[in-house]
Amino acid sequence: MKKKQNKSIYLDYAATTPVDEKVLLGMRRFWSTEYGNPGSIHSLGVSANKALEEARKNIALPLGARSSEIFFTSGGTESNNLAIMGVANFFKRISNGKKLHIITSKIEHHSVLKPFKFLEKNGFDVTYLNTSPSGLVKPEDVKKAIKDNTVLVSLMYANNEIGTIQPIREISQKIKEKRGDRNYPIFHTDACQAPGALSLQVSNLGIDLMTIGGSKIYGPKGSGFLYIKNGTPVDPVFFGGGQEGGLRSGTQNVPEIVGLSIALRLIEDKRKKESDRLTILRDYFITSAKKIISNLELNGDAKQRLPNNVNFYFPGISGEQLVIELDAKGVMTSTGSACSSREEAPSHVLVSVYGKEARANSSVRFTFGRDTTKNDILKTVKILQNIVERLRKK
Repeated sequence: MKKKQNKSIYLDYAATTPVDEKVLLGMRRFWSTEYGNPGSIHSLGVSANKALEEARKNIALPLGARSSEIFFTSGGTESNNLAIMGVANFFKRISNGKKLHIITSKIEHHSVLKPFKFLEKNGFDVTYLNTSPSGLVKPEDVKKAIKDNTVLVSLMYANNEIGTIQPIREISQKIKEKRGDRNYPIFHTDACQAPGALSLQVSNLGIDLMTIGGSKIYGPKGSGFLYIKNGTPVDPVFFGGGQEGGLRSGTQNVPEIVGLSIALRLIEDKRKKESDRLTILRDYFITSAKKIISNLELNGDAKQRLPNNVNFYFPGISGEQLVIELDAKGVMTSTGSACSSREEAPSHVLVSVYGKEARANSSVRFTFGRDTTKNDILKTVKILQNIVERLRKK
């Protein structure tokens, strides 16, 4: 008789989520039977285009946006690049050689920071804002940083590593105060971690551009969209057949776009109930772990944080080793962003917030999702206690 294996505990939902069964079901026919190119005028093409535009309308609804303001991409990274490079290229084209200024924070995702670094090397003046000791950007600091030649501000809605929720609405108000009669600075937010936890109503947030990726919301990997408020100047960053209003050329991936729209609807429908449930699990995990594991600290703001995010600092213990040891016991976690976890450098987010590489090297992120139970938390805390005690005895 085979020994029954213990169920693995997946606590890395900030990296990616499993695809919802309803999403898979909704996508299926567009892979095989309704496979037409939405740009074709025959019946299969018309059917595909109808599904595409229906998905666009469905995605616009929870945002309180117009369907004409939704532009499909291959995911969060592409959406961030299109937003940043598209706005920068537009203003550079009309600037007559005038130096331009852009603003972001030091704790953004690499798909924001690297375009900013590129623009900095190519003549843009860049301000990288510091955060508070808990990882919050102060709205007043944004206002102070804005100059007459500032054309773009890009700040993450909720941080993927430490879960900190930025005061986007308040920051937007400060930006508008500095705009006056101009239509800039343009305000972009990377909101990939926000769906299912935070409001996506664009008018309330006061943003011009917003990035969403499917892989974080139980949708297909390689899917995403960029919300672009009507009238916001964005130049295309690559060229072709002129799909997506000329901003994102290339045949649209209809199956994944349909899946993305279903995933967003499902996660938004469950937002209040699931957010409350995860908040209880998060707080229970923090309290339980601190009670039985000595010398343990929480990274990020204790209150202004995502309901599914816990990032712990374990002084004197390698975060990477802890992740490996946990995995060996069936608990899957990470040391930080999955997009940069294979790089040798410590988390730039934790280094920026706390100023210590040692803290970044000794931290582990736990993120929860739909399948996470209280029993999973109980088992994880116990496993964590045993590993930490053993490693500290070495």
